[in-house]
Amino acid sequence: MEIMVWPPGTLAWKTKRVPCAIGRGGITAAKKEGDGATPSGSFPLRRVHYRPDRLAVPATGLAVRALSPEDGWCDDPADDAYNRLVTRPFNASLEILWRQDQVYDLIIELGHNDNPVKLGLGSAIFVHVATPDFSPTEGCIALALEDLLDLLGNCGEGARLSVSQAPPLD
Repeated sequence: MEIMVWPPGTLAWKTKRVPCAIGRGGITAAKKEGDGATPSGSFPLRRVHYRPDRLAVPATGLAVRALSPEDGWCDDPADDAYNRLVTRPFNASLEILWRQDQVYDLIIELGHNDNPVKLGLGSAIFVHVATPDFSPTEGCIALALEDLLDLLGNCGEGARLSVSQAPPLD
């Protein structure tokens, strides 16, 4: 299945279109760590992470993993674990995945800069739950929880997310 994203904030699959938040830096073909931009390109959906204390196991054809309070994602380009899931405590910079707000209650891990990892070209690029006002992300794509669950129910092995700087030609 092909999922498409374009500015200022639309995500589409099959015949459905829903609003989404993108990075505060817009969409870029030259992603760099800390730029706040969503990378353009086509990315496989690697795995789903969810908060088991807040959500049931999501229905999806993708691999699913329950988060734990110790989970983090290394965002330090100087560390060997850059752009990888890590366990806290951790001695380098990281994104905490077990958050007080709900934005990481459900995460789709995207295959951005992971095969191979290139230092400094962006980390922790996810599809996750949007804030109530759909405020911009640090580079991720964010959806309303209901839309994210609906999307996951349609995803299976081979699903890809394509991010473009312009809307598709209809």
